[in-house]
Amino acid sequence: MDKQKILKGKWILVVDDEEDILQLVYELLEMCKIDTASSYEEAKELLEKNQYHLAILDIMGVRGYDLLEIASKRDIPALMLTAHALTKEDLRKSVEKGAAFYVPKDEINNIPVYAADVLEARAKKQNSWAKWYERLSGFCDRRFGKDWKDQDPDFWDHIIKY
Repeated sequence: MDKQKILKGKWILVVDDEEDILQLVYELLEMCKIDTASSYEEAKELLEKNQYHLAILDIMGVRGYDLLEIASKRDIPALMLTAHALTKEDLRKSVEKGAAFYVPKDEINNIPVYAADVLEARAKKQNSWAKWYERLSGFCDRRFGKDWKDQDPDFWDHIIKY
C-alpha cells in the first residue's frame, strides 16, 4: 500500500520537548494535519480533547509513558520516539503499556514509513509490532546485541507474530 496515500490528511499529534525534532517531524509528515506539543501539560490537553489518528510521543522530557496511557485509553495508537530511553527495558515497557511502535531518533527520517505502518496495521486489524520487527530488529541487534530477545523469548515471540 502506498505510504503517502495512507498518511494523506491523517491527524497526528507530535510531542517532544525539542523544537528541532517537532519541526523535522512536521516537515517529514507534511501530507498530514499535524498538531505539536512541547510539554506534558500541553500534550495531555490535546490528547484529551482530540481524536487523533496517531500520536508520536517522545519518552523523556514530556512524560511519554503518562501520555501513552492517555492515548491508549482513548484508543489513539502511539508511536514512541526516543533517543535517551533507547534500552531493551524501555522497548518492552512501551509494548506493555500499549504503544504501537518504538522508534529510535536515529531513524527519524523514516518516520513517515513507520507512521504509515502503524496506520495500515490498524486499518487491517493487524499487529503493528510484526512490521516493527521486520523493519527495526536489525537496529536492535546492533544496539542491544543479537540475543536481545532471548532473555524473554515467549514475550517477544508473542508480540512479533503476524
